[in-house]
Amino acid sequence: MKLVIVQTTCEDINEAKKIANILLDEKLAACIQISDVQSLYIWKDKLCNDNEKLLSIKTKKKNFKKIQRKIKENHSYDLPEIILIDIEDASKEYKKFIGENAK
Repeated sequence: MKLVIVQTTCEDINEAKKIANILLDEKLAACIQISDVQSLYIWKDKLCNDNEKLLSIKTKKKNFKKIQRKIKENHSYDLPEIILIDIEDASKEYKKFIGENAK
């Protein structure tokens, strides 16, 4: 079982919780952390500086496409960040936790 973290940012806590709840309700993720981040980026030739919510979604790699689709369906951004990060190693107990809680 290959474990990953999927990251996305949201414009506010309501959108972040909505996406997190959908993913957890559908057992696409075992755990989702929501953090405050300040994002600086270029969008349409303009420097942007926004306060956002970062979701760190712990799941199985096989769920990535479904998670990506759910994020796109429920996100307010034209181009949401959706990044997959491989987990190279984790404790046996944490691997079991993800395995039991993400389908």
